[in-house]
Amino acid sequence: QVQLVESGGGLVQTGGSLRLSCAASGRTFSSYRMGWFRQAPGKEREFVGSIARRYSSTYYVDSVRGRFTISRDNAKNTAYLQMNTLKPEDTAVYYCAATALIGDNLVLHPDDMEYWGKGTLVTVSS
Repeated sequence: QVQLVESGGGLVQTGGSLRLSCAASGRTFSSYRMGWFRQAPGKEREFVGSIARRYSSTYYVDSVRGRFTISRDNAKNTAYLQMNTLKPEDTAVYYCAATALIGDNLVLHPDDMEYWGKGTLVTVSS
């Protein structure tokens, strides 16, 4: 089992940047595919992007590709979401999630994930 804690959210102006961190407990962090999701008010939770277990392959949805970057440091049991050129439509609670299920697919659905953090709020003002 793994526990996830997000940090780094806050208020930022349009065009600004934030870096979210996701700290994981446990000794097997490298065995988890990590995903970032977000949920805006009144909307369903949506997939943002993901990173593979060890080789740091990543995937991003179209709306954030080129602006967001996911990375991980397995030695620190931490995943990151660097968000640049933020837009008001990026406003949401951001969640990191982990899955140890067999497979290498990086296009993830919330139902694929086994563990979730509690989220961190990102607000982008116009």
